[in-house]
Amino acid sequence: MANNPKWDQIQGKWKQFSGQVREKWGELTNDDIDQIEGRRDQLAGKIQEKYGVAKEEANRQIDAWANDLKV
Repeated sequence: MANNPKWDQIQGKWKQFSGQVREKWGELTNDDIDQIEGRRDQLAGKIQEKYGVAKEEANRQIDAWANDLKV
């Protein structure tokens, strides 16, 4: 899913989407968001770390969030 064209758009507009990321995953800090820089694998890792979920669950949450975005 990392080569998903939609994710390419999200990564390219990361600053614009960072507020929505913060709304969805409130445990992520501004520093976390800045470090992620739109990289999907980094986002998944931070979700795993902050929420104590498995990689598969983090990826499921990201997929659901990305699918709901109006890109």
